Amino acid sequence: MHARVVAATAAAVLGAAALLSPGTDARAGEVGVPTVIAHRGASAYAPENTLASIDRAARLGFCWVENDVQRTKDGELVVIHDDSLQRTTNVEQVFPGRAPWKVKDFTAAEIARLDAGSWYSPAYAGTRVPTLKQYMRRIEHNHEKLLLEIKNPELYPGIEQQTLKLLGNEGWLDHKHLRRLIVQSFSTDSIRTVHDLKPAITTALLGSPAVSQLPQYARFTDLINPSYGSLSKGYVDAVHTFDGPHGKPLGVFAWTVNDAATARQVAGYDVDGIITNKPDVVRSALGSD
Repeated sequence: MHARVVAATAAAVLGAAALLSPGTDARAGEVGVPTVIAHRGASAYAPENTLASIDRAARLGFCWVENDVQRTKDGELVVIHDDSLQRTTNVEQVFPGRAPWKVKDFTAAEIARLDAGSWYSPAYAGTRVPTLKQYMRRIEHNHEKLLLEIKNPELYPGIEQQTLKLLGNEGWLDHKHLRRLIVQSFSTDSIRTVHDLKPAITTALLGSPAVSQLPQYARFTDLINPSYGSLSKGYVDAVHTFDGPHGKPLGVFAWTVNDAATARQVAGYDVDGIITNKPDVVRSALGSD
């Protein structure tokens, strides 16, 4: 890992994009077009973090999707964003006496009973919270690529090891699949643990650490993924001047961009990817239809 001169940034960005975003949604042959990642699946058009949402992303023509992984009381990894089941399921009706309805306080069998679609639309009534195993098998079936977020790892000791074991059991830690996988977290410790356990995995740190801290992060993470509101062209250029653990320039995926004007603005910062609930809107704004 070492700092590069800023003049080399443009070439470095293209190299990072080629490594991190070989999928069709990135229009790999087009110079400077960021990868578009469907946030929690195509979550503007189907219930977030469900099989329906990643199916919808696939039908829209997007191969990169993002999800969130947490753990049940009996140790099952499930795909859900909040640490509570309250917002995206009918848990209050099914288990009325068990507030605050934390994921970690329910077994996998109990969570499997919940409706995770009606909150979004009656058309999705009966949609379930998927286990990570179910989710990975649907990703494989759809030929998709995954930006997997380890959510709230402080609540689930050992979740990094468990996630990697499941990914390995599902065949996702071979060379072919590693090109389709990025593991991210807001937790520095969690991402460092993933890198230490499986150095070949591409990792990403959520947030926007100070430029002065980037050398230490570049030892174990390949991307810095900030909120778009915290970004500037100067910050993106600074991130790109450092090499990550695989000898490639650090990448930047910005979240969560849902309108055309912001998509064009953020793309102008030379980010490598844009995470969005409305991937079709962003794709159209970037002229990559």
